Amino acid sequence: MAEDRLMVGVSGIRGTIGSTLTPQIALQFGGAFAKLLGLGKTVTIARDTRQSGPMIRSAVAAGLLGGGVNVIDLGVVTTPGAALMTRKLSADGGVIITASHNPAAYNGIKFLQPSGPCLRAADAERLAEIWRAGDFPLVDSAGQGYEQRNTTTHGEHVDAVCAITDVTGVAAKRFKVVVDSINGAGCVVTPMLLGRLGCELVHLNNEPNGQFAHEPEPIAANLTSLGDAVRKHKAAVGFAQDPDADRLVVVDENGRFLGEEYTLALTAAFVLRHRTGKLAMNLMTSRMTDDLAAAAGSEVLRSPTGEANVVELMEREGCIFGGEGNGGVIDPRVVPVRNSLVGMAMILQSMAETGKTISELVAEIPSYVMIKTKMPCPAGVADEAARRTRAAFEGRDGVRFDDCDGLRIDLPEGWLCVRASNTEPIMRVAAEAADASVAQQLVDQARAIAEEVIANG
Repeated sequence: MAEDRLMVGVSGIRGTIGSTLTPQIALQFGGAFAKLLGLGKTVTIARDTRQSGPMIRSAVAAGLLGGGVNVIDLGVVTTPGAALMTRKLSADGGVIITASHNPAAYNGIKFLQPSGPCLRAADAERLAEIWRAGDFPLVDSAGQGYEQRNTTTHGEHVDAVCAITDVTGVAAKRFKVVVDSINGAGCVVTPMLLGRLGCELVHLNNEPNGQFAHEPEPIAANLTSLGDAVRKHKAAVGFAQDPDADRLVVVDENGRFLGEEYTLALTAAFVLRHRTGKLAMNLMTSRMTDDLAAAAGSEVLRSPTGEANVVELMEREGCIFGGEGNGGVIDPRVVPVRNSLVGMAMILQSMAETGKTISELVAEIPSYVMIKTKMPCPAGVADEAARRTRAAFEGRDGVRFDDCDGLRIDLPEGWLCVRASNTEPIMRVAAEAADASVAQQLVDQARAIAEEVIANG
């Protein structure tokens, strides 16, 4: 069983409710964020549908208000919607209460920059330092913040996505679409968008009540009902969101689960047909996008894993598009965060423009086999496992190492990555190659090394 500890990092904080994440800790982080921003600043606050959301949201808001920061409550909205409104309302920062794809026992607190994305790494570390030091005094009654409510997020979000989409062209096709919103934050805004795009929607798990119908992570084992529904309703495509609707996974017209990596590949292919410029991805993202970019005369730049790191690279290098291979699509024209609604709109427009099915679009993308696995990771294990893994591959012909995020090893036959998760007490191991047996061999070798490290304490 994975070690239960509070995860504090560039993606905010995550923990298990009643254990590592409590109202007291949420209150403290609210106060710490208030101290980081300063008296009189304004912060948006939102949450996904998890049952612990109201409790954690109230505690964070109390810390903010008590620290002299004003709060704009957005209610239950998606993470990209909250990020969009943080920018649109000219707030000094934002907070979204969500544990993204983590199981229902978890919740988390994500802190946003004024422009929408997560805090930069240096600011996230400063926030953690303030929290650890307990350096967030309360103000008196005259200095306390005030709270107001804003209910316009969903409409603003749909408008922003439609502004970069050929709405008329997509609507003319009258696509039948199945969506699994897992009773999360995407339940309300998703039908609003697909209605504007003229789609006939079959909506699974569409009550925003936090009662997850299956494990939240959008992987094949958790989405069998989506594939069944696509086949039953003879739909053109199936989409699955995670609880805060920043990630998107695609099922083709035959009900076949494509995998998280294809979300980014399909949308990157669409973007590259329309625009020219650099793309940004993290080190764990498939080579498919590199091949697509090279064929279009573009290039993919790589960052450490974590949305904030990808966005920072995009901003520094002027990238037109980016994302992560976990189903995260980032178009800065809407807001520079992962956005399942942007992914849906791009894929539907790609189908409308080309007249091709999802499976036909996938067939045009260079094919690789990626194998991902994870294992419990006591503190410090991932670094030692990465060190020993590097030693095992030293001296091979054509080998290249990148240690900006755990360890990535590029080889002529494929690549291997070993890193600690930012959001769970686990270590992730991934490998990709043109041949499945090669990818599996790389994963097995890395796992064996990690298991030896764990066994030896």
